[in-house]
Amino acid sequence: MTARTARPAASRPRGRGGPAPERPRGSALGGLRKLHTRLRRAWDRPLTAYYLILGGSALLTVLGLVMVFSASQIQALQSGLPSTYYFRKQLIAAALGAGLLLLASRLPVRLHRALAYPLLAVSVFLMTLVQIPGIGQTVNGNRNWLQLGGPFQLQPSEFGKLALVLWGADLLARKQDKRLLNQWKHLLVPLVPAAFMLLGLIMLGGDMGTAIILTAILFGLLWLAGAPTRLFAGVLGGTAVLGLLLITTSANRMARLACIGATDPGPNDQCWQAVHGIYALASGGLFGSGLGASLEKWGQLPEPHTDFIFAVTGEELGLAGTLSVLALFAALGYAGIRVAGRTEDPFVRYAAGGVTTWITAQAVVNIGAVLGLLPIAGVPLPLFSYGGSALLPTMFAIGLLVAFARSEPGARAALAMRQPAVRRKLAGVRWKTMRRRVKQRPSGER
Repeated sequence: MTARTARPAASRPRGRGGPAPERPRGSALGGLRKLHTRLRRAWDRPLTAYYLILGGSALLTVLGLVMVFSASQIQALQSGLPSTYYFRKQLIAAALGAGLLLLASRLPVRLHRALAYPLLAVSVFLMTLVQIPGIGQTVNGNRNWLQLGGPFQLQPSEFGKLALVLWGADLLARKQDKRLLNQWKHLLVPLVPAAFMLLGLIMLGGDMGTAIILTAILFGLLWLAGAPTRLFAGVLGGTAVLGLLLITTSANRMARLACIGATDPGPNDQCWQAVHGIYALASGGLFGSGLGASLEKWGQLPEPHTDFIFAVTGEELGLAGTLSVLALFAALGYAGIRVAGRTEDPFVRYAAGGVTTWITAQAVVNIGAVLGLLPIAGVPLPLFSYGGSALLPTMFAIGLLVAFARSEPGARAALAMRQPAVRRKLAGVRWKTMRRRVKQRPSGER
């Protein structure tokens, strides 16, 4: 008898209780490489910036409406108003802003450039009206509002940001076409004097926060225009000295500066808002206490639906909610930088860079103040905080980014290819339907 040859151990069938076969070590690494490749291809698609801008801004606006409704109810009831008072006003502003976004996204670039000078002139005129006694309104110590009648007010300095972006982009683009930006006088004049005029009108009303954002827009435009490092450093140093002088000459601003990193309200409760913002974030945990369940908005946290809405978001939605908001702003910033970097039109590059600088700088200043890392500047969180005067120009600026993202050569081609494909599918459905109907006719009919 011949002895049976034993099977190799690797070819034996594994029983139910046998050890599982070891996966190759390279399989996990290969999976990560495939994931990285897919993500890279997704980022490089021509419509990525378009969808990021449109989707990110829409999610921020909708989530902002939800949080305004949650954070403002107690404030409204304490003021003797209906609980949905602030939410309804914000909803109206969001609807008007959506119309402005759609309008801006459909206007050609030449019309955007045509709007620059009229918008700047109107903004300067309205900001001058604010300083006239009896016309301008003072809110929270800042004289920067115009009463429109009834419960509606207008803050012209918010439209000044949009005006500076459009006018500065048009000015720099025309000078670049004439190859004048390599000269310091053409790079600085009249951009810097005009920006300083807007800053002066804003600082007359005491609005330091809006002045900071306007300064950031100016620096963003100069950086995109290729300002030399020494020139950029000189303008930055001069602005820092001026800002320090304005801060040290105001007791209110010095008190805000002293509240950075504060964990105790301090004497006379001067750091009350900063400390209770930290309390709200700390009590939120990982997933928050639940929508509408904030405790700090019950009179403890001032301005819960405007400047400190991020703190209420952290308390009710937790770390997950705040990180989601940060991710949406990061997506908007990435998309804006991508649009500015890929275009060949100088106006589009300057305008997209200016809008991106505006939104990201304002988000950083607001969130940094809530986290106790920056002084409280009194600026709203873009697309998120309550305030129609801030929401309307911001949504128009988002419409600019959408228009610029659509105008990219790759995006135009992708959108052009997508429409005929849909039409072909619809035509195929109609043709198949007609063919089925012909087959169902009696043989004697034509």
